Amino acid sequence: MSSNMTMPLAFVVTPSQPFPLGLTPARSAEQQAAQTVNLAVYAPGLDAVDVHFLDADGVWHKEPLPELTDGVHHGLVAGMPEGTRYAFAARTAGDGKVPGPGAAELLLDPYARAVASVQLPRGKGEPDGEELLGVRVHEHFDWGGIAKPTVPWRDTIVYEAHVRGQTMRHPDIPEELRGTYAGMAHPAMIEHLQRLGVTTIELLPIHAHLDEMHLQDLGLANYWGYNTAAFFAPHPAYATRAAQVAGPQAVQDELKGMVKLLHLAGIEVVLDVVYNHTAEEGPDGPSVNFRGLGDANYYRTDPEGRYIDTTGCGNTLDFGNPRVVQLALDSLRYWTEEFQIDGFRFDLAVTLCRDAQHQFTPLHPFLVAAAADPVVSRAKLISEPWDVGMGGWQTGRFPQGWADWNDHYRDTVRDFWLADRGSIEAGGLGGPTARLADVLSGSHGLFAASGRTALASINFVTAHDGFTLADLTAYHRKHNEANGEQNRDGATHNRSYNHGFEGRTEVESIIAARTQTAKNVMATLMVSLGVPMITAGDEFGRTQQGNNNAYCQDNETTWLNWNLDTAGREMLDHTRWLIRIRRDFLERQPASYPAREESNYFHWYGSDGRLMDPDRWQDPNQRILQFLLGSREGYLDGLVVINGGPESAELVFPEAFGHDYAFELRYSTAPRGEQRIGTVFASGQGDVAEPWSLAIYRARHGAPGTHTSPYGKTP
Repeated sequence: MSSNMTMPLAFVVTPSQPFPLGLTPARSAEQQAAQTVNLAVYAPGLDAVDVHFLDADGVWHKEPLPELTDGVHHGLVAGMPEGTRYAFAARTAGDGKVPGPGAAELLLDPYARAVASVQLPRGKGEPDGEELLGVRVHEHFDWGGIAKPTVPWRDTIVYEAHVRGQTMRHPDIPEELRGTYAGMAHPAMIEHLQRLGVTTIELLPIHAHLDEMHLQDLGLANYWGYNTAAFFAPHPAYATRAAQVAGPQAVQDELKGMVKLLHLAGIEVVLDVVYNHTAEEGPDGPSVNFRGLGDANYYRTDPEGRYIDTTGCGNTLDFGNPRVVQLALDSLRYWTEEFQIDGFRFDLAVTLCRDAQHQFTPLHPFLVAAAADPVVSRAKLISEPWDVGMGGWQTGRFPQGWADWNDHYRDTVRDFWLADRGSIEAGGLGGPTARLADVLSGSHGLFAASGRTALASINFVTAHDGFTLADLTAYHRKHNEANGEQNRDGATHNRSYNHGFEGRTEVESIIAARTQTAKNVMATLMVSLGVPMITAGDEFGRTQQGNNNAYCQDNETTWLNWNLDTAGREMLDHTRWLIRIRRDFLERQPASYPAREESNYFHWYGSDGRLMDPDRWQDPNQRILQFLLGSREGYLDGLVVINGGPESAELVFPEAFGHDYAFELRYSTAPRGEQRIGTVFASGQGDVAEPWSLAIYRARHGAPGTHTSPYGKTP
């Protein structure tokens, strides 16, 4: 091309970029002085896009995004300082700068770092409506050099909690902080978590979310928050009133302050995230952003364009589209880097891993990309390994680097201690001990094929969804009438047992039996290989009055009651005690325990101290089990004795490796168990295993002061 040729006037070069998506401050000093930003939005469903925004005086402006690159509309826009509220819309005709509120369908930026709502008039004769707008905020925050706790998986104890419900009724937290990010990090709450001994708090969704239309019609709210509208923005309603008044920047800073204080206390923060569907619901739901930006590109559809719903929520994000995968990864990276989040629990994670034929694959591009990402791969990644689509149950099939919620563990422990007890006390039979032994030892059969160990098993008996631990012992059936669905919602098969009376009672014998069962469940959780998860309030017997689907109950049904009765205080003491025992045992094992399975041992014995055989494993009348566990490289062995039957039984303590042991009782759920703590028994010596009880012993081999396993090491 000749140097004296002129460029066509239609060819205009601009510095606008299609990446990163969302709002990014422009780079040059001149542009920064003009408060210029680069805006980029993936909107393949629109031919042209405008950005509508409010200035500091509340005046609306409209500017085009003139560039289009691979479905991304982008452009530079001046006059958008921090605090500016904005949204996208399809290009409208005319040259006016003022679009007029309600004149266009405003679409929330999927990458908005903060959100705020405004009331806008609809069409003529229609009532005003609420629009969700993105807000420009900065990301500067003084972390004070506080590092992430980085708790190893084997030492992790997860505590699933709700930001609001955790502190709404806490008497030692100032009223203005209750139910907020700041309240979660209040010294009273941190003290509780530290004394309890948990390492990692898993928060129900804190991404900005909306209430479903049917809940609004019932006058209810989506308390759990599994209805995400903005994957990069914190939910403003969980901030203090002062922060909400100050604006989105203060909301963001309050959340970061919560993480900072929890990290200072050595507690990790894991977020429950919902990338499987959005708040736009089914075809008749609200249009928030994705539906208007590119419905057929963001959502999974069939050849006729109808939604394929594998979530039960009306829509399913299409992780066959690389832009949707990018959205999730960008969001995860943002929360990990900017908010210092330690990990994520993925709601209905199977939906994120379905291929073009809608089948789950552990080699899905999302899983491969997450494993290769230098930021995301270092976070704790936890799957809820099912959804409601065909082939939706995939527990144990996620790849290395992931841990799975183990519903097999949940069902087995509930069956053994609750459903079986109900059956036995009604004159029937319970199940054999073989299933229980499997989950106690890490559910090897579930996880081995994926190349993972027991540390991939998130062991839980309760979660936000379902009965609380106390309600498992007090209700045979669900009581969800308050949800407005005629008690049709929620699971009907809960594997629970009410101990002879439905609901609350003052009968002391029933209360004592329920408390003992709860202790048995908690103790089983703490002696099992894998990663235990406690649901907030289970440590002191929280009840939801039999509601097993309290997702829409933002009230005292779900808020933790910190005014503990005698049974609640007893349960709290026992939970703390059990966590201390677990930590004491793990501290005396090598760092590789239990991941190096070849160096670990589990030995199973019957009540007579003899090794279990196939007949006894499958005999439903054999409800007594002893197991010795430890490691070749460890300094401590443990013996657990379980009596899952209604009668006391003679017990003979076992030998192992041809050596005698001394067994020191450290914990028991039996009514008289605490009086016997510290009692030492020898191999071959007899004792009594009380009905419906679990006991934990410290197993010592050899003379006092020597190593407790028979492999010869000394501390």
